[in-house]
Amino acid sequence: MTSIDANVGITDQIEIPGVSPRLINEDLRPAHARKWGTYSLFAMWMSDIHSIGGYTFAAGLFALGLGATWVFGSLVIGIALVFLLMNLSGWAGQKYGIPYPVLARISFGTLGSNVPALIRALVAIAWYGIQTWLASRAVIILSVKVFPGLGALTHNNILGESTLGWIAFVTMWALQLLLLRNGMETIRKFQDWAGPAVWVVMIMLAIYIIVQAGGHISLTLPGATPKWGMTHAFFAAIALTVAYFSTLMLNFCDFSRFAPTKKSVFKANFWGLPVNFIAFSILSVIVTAGSFAVYGEHIYDPVELVGRIDNVFVLILGALTFAIATLGINVVANFVSPAYDLANMWPSKIDFKRGGLISAVIALVMTPWNLFNNPIVVNIFLGAVGAMLGPLFGIIMADYYVLRKQRVVLGDLFRDQGYYTYTKGWNRKAIVSFLITSIPTIIVALVPAFAVLAPFSWFIGAALAFAAHYLISRHDTSIADSVRMAIQVEEGYSLDDHENLTQASANAGQYR
Repeated sequence: MTSIDANVGITDQIEIPGVSPRLINEDLRPAHARKWGTYSLFAMWMSDIHSIGGYTFAAGLFALGLGATWVFGSLVIGIALVFLLMNLSGWAGQKYGIPYPVLARISFGTLGSNVPALIRALVAIAWYGIQTWLASRAVIILSVKVFPGLGALTHNNILGESTLGWIAFVTMWALQLLLLRNGMETIRKFQDWAGPAVWVVMIMLAIYIIVQAGGHISLTLPGATPKWGMTHAFFAAIALTVAYFSTLMLNFCDFSRFAPTKKSVFKANFWGLPVNFIAFSILSVIVTAGSFAVYGEHIYDPVELVGRIDNVFVLILGALTFAIATLGINVVANFVSPAYDLANMWPSKIDFKRGGLISAVIALVMTPWNLFNNPIVVNIFLGAVGAMLGPLFGIIMADYYVLRKQRVVLGDLFRDQGYYTYTKGWNRKAIVSFLITSIPTIIVALVPAFAVLAPFSWFIGAALAFAAHYLISRHDTSIADSVRMAIQVEEGYSLDDHENLTQASANAGQYR
């Protein structure tokens, strides 16, 4: 085998003897090519944060009744927690080169992993369609401004959307499919320039607003009176900041698996999360506050703000930028995950590209504007499914870091008989932990009587599941046996000898 470096081909893979075709394909097996260095992961975070949702998030915290100092403090604490938790997920993927559904096999079993994988996929596909539709709004604004005659195509209704709306949506939908051409490598190249490009345009937009406002901008945005007091609102803002990143906390290993070192993951997360997120949030608040001085009202939607600029060049640039920004977060948060998750269901028939295509088709046929415009569906269905993400994170982290102490027999993740087969491929203890902690988490998230706790539902779910899984599984002899086997393998290799250690771990356990 060749050494792992930036020049290794994407098809070079870790060899694993005795694997089952129903558990492995070229996309799920441990990554050998490690091309996602510090910059690529940093650019990935820029693409994730530099979106319409990221733009409005900080300004939206003022609605909790917090002042500027309190909002800034909550953002700093919240993103610091995200940084720490994201490293936990990222380091697991980086060490063994495995994506999220394969990581989930450690705790849920080789077949049971489809439960956390499909829950994550369901959330991702729904938001994939919604984000694609939101991106198409920018295309419509741009099209009508440049070609006013196209406005006539916005007055009809075909399954809830106009003709121009359909054209714009399908256009954005198709553009994202182009990223499937070379799988993750094309996605990496797209992210490397998309995130920084949005930064440039956002800075230009901020300068424009500041100049138009004559430099007179008040950073005090309108907000409500805190319903349960300032302290509750402050901690709610921290919790919401963490919850905003909760989906990627589960599947960040889909990206970090391609990182060459643990240090590169840490550095990319530091610059991409605390530094970049705080800077972008401050910039978005400045622009939102400045919109009041220029237009007499606070405009929280950057697409609407760009649409009010009476300059065709700026309009085109702004609309294209926010369309690209939405594509960026959609690819990071909502495209990669279901592609891997669906591949995990049927590895011999579904690879990463087919999984992505299936996700895109589902997102198309579900007409996401009807989903988004139905508060019952969005708030109850997606809210309930989203509430399950905390328990999943708690179980996976408790199992990997506490029960197994980061010791895994890699090859058994892809074998019909091994340490992670449990009972016919299912770890019933993890399933029980998930069920008993998901129910109270969903109740807290959705039942009005528990509204005071709703912002903290992710933390509640993660903590309950972490504790439950640890208590239920701490005396599991199969876990102890797998840890002993993994230690025997790792004792013969330096942890810096990444390639040989990974290969030995892949071979281990075959002849038990």
